[in-house]
Amino acid sequence: MGRNRWQLAVLALVFLVQCFYISQKQGYHMDELLTFELGNAEYNPWIVPTQPEGRLAKFMRQEIYGDSVGETLENIKNTVADVLQNRGDSKLLTYKADVYEEPVWITGQQFHEYITVGERDAFNYLSVYFNVKDDNHPPLYFMLVHTASSVFRERISPWMGCVFNLAAVLGCCILMFALGRLLAAYEIVDQKSGEWWGLCSGLLYGCSSGAIATALFIRMYGVMTLLCLLTLYLHLQKWLGGRSHTQKGFIQKNRLLILVTAMGFWTQYFFLFYCLLLALVTVILLIREGRRREAFCYIRSMMLAAVVGVGVYPFGVRHILTSGRGVEAIGNLLGGLYGYGERLAAFGGILLQRVFGQKIPGLIAAALLLSAGAVLGLRERNREGGSRRGLGWLLILPPAGYFLLAARMSPYMVDRYIMPVFPYASMAVAGLLTYLLCRRGPWARGFCLLTVLLLASVNIFTYDGEYLYRGYNTQLRISQEYGDLPCICVYEGYGFYDNLLEFENYERTLLLKPSELEGRQDISGLPEAIVLVKQSVSPEAWSRVQEILSGYGLEPDKFLIRGTGVYGDMLLHCTNVRSSS
Repeated sequence: MGRNRWQLAVLALVFLVQCFYISQKQGYHMDELLTFELGNAEYNPWIVPTQPEGRLAKFMRQEIYGDSVGETLENIKNTVADVLQNRGDSKLLTYKADVYEEPVWITGQQFHEYITVGERDAFNYLSVYFNVKDDNHPPLYFMLVHTASSVFRERISPWMGCVFNLAAVLGCCILMFALGRLLAAYEIVDQKSGEWWGLCSGLLYGCSSGAIATALFIRMYGVMTLLCLLTLYLHLQKWLGGRSHTQKGFIQKNRLLILVTAMGFWTQYFFLFYCLLLALVTVILLIREGRRREAFCYIRSMMLAAVVGVGVYPFGVRHILTSGRGVEAIGNLLGGLYGYGERLAAFGGILLQRVFGQKIPGLIAAALLLSAGAVLGLRERNREGGSRRGLGWLLILPPAGYFLLAARMSPYMVDRYIMPVFPYASMAVAGLLTYLLCRRGPWARGFCLLTVLLLASVNIFTYDGEYLYRGYNTQLRISQEYGDLPCICVYEGYGFYDNLLEFENYERTLLLKPSELEGRQDISGLPEAIVLVKQSVSPEAWSRVQEILSGYGLEPDKFLIRGTGVYGDMLLHCTNVRSSS
């Protein structure tokens, strides 16, 4: 009972810490808003300035949706019959979208429909499936976000995405408690050490800046982290059970393992780094211990998981092998060791900061803990049995290999690609502290908990604020204040995704690159407008933009934001000096 109270206290603390930071989140990374769009835009995966409505979205609106459910079902039946009869010449497959030669105005209502769910498109998972097939990611997380958006309609809130990440962080803590009990049950560690290791691991991870970032970033990495840890737990449960003959191991009841593996594939393709390494280590250990029947059954189960995963989402194979991101990742891997040291150092620094809160204290703490671990490892080497050695391979090699592969193959050197490593690093630190202290009596266990609380406090109070985008509310309020005006957004790349919430508020928005601004008749007659210039626009291009706007008669009379916002935008209120005179 006392053990459960301690675990509930840790979960309550983690819950409060994560909820506090989620409540502070104001803006979004462009990928986060893309999450809402891919999940909620009905058959319209991309915002294209020259094509506000996608081909399939237009077909659904004009050819499928009727005034009643019966009419809609009749239209679906006729469409299916047409496709079966005429194949490539069917109306569905030959339907054309409205594509314009130059960017067109997109209304605030259209932007609202891009990123929110209304009554008609609620719980439309087929739309989500269609949207993400042209992206570089699988559909599961987007379906979760779509579910939340279908419950809380016509709105966007950080909680609608972060709630799944919060659940994943809490789930990881619960799995750490369970791992400690599992190791104690099979006498890998004594009962007290197992309980305290799980407790300290959950506390250290759940309150770490790594877990805070995982909860805040509305993408699939939190769910993937949970599935990696759940996969480890299932493997250890079967491996230890089969080894001690308390259960049949991998011979039967592998359905949950198959499902979790397939779900990992449907969540993020980086899950395969961890899963394949864990599978390789598992097969080697089973064969070395003479458990060949279990190895055969395990391989069969993993092959079945692959069939299920690819069968449900076959586009994943194309994403991995031929998409832009997939080709880039494979190219990075084949690039050899060139630049690898720099990438390892960058990701290593991120790992330290996300586990210990600050990089310099993290380096000191990591050096001390690694030194102590090396000494203890040498002392215990001769006393370890085969069970502990095998356990070490299962616990250490897959996350270490994942880190090395992610550092080589990730397109950007940012924390999200190594988020699944954070709980393993926390377990390693907590395990070493537990070994050093917990076997020396109750006072030492208290000191161990105090040490972990200190590390957690450093994390909580020194979080760098990434993914919060504090200050964006000011920019959002400006869009509401000037909501009756049109907005001209000048951008390079795809930076306009940062501002989708603002575009909901403006009467209409024109998305333009600097080269597309000149010669437009629909700008010259505007009496006033808001001009939003993205940070990606160079100073030279901005000077040219000012000249073109002046040629239309639009002159800035107020700088609302001078590049000091969270996205580095410039926001101007312009009036037409010709019409006013």
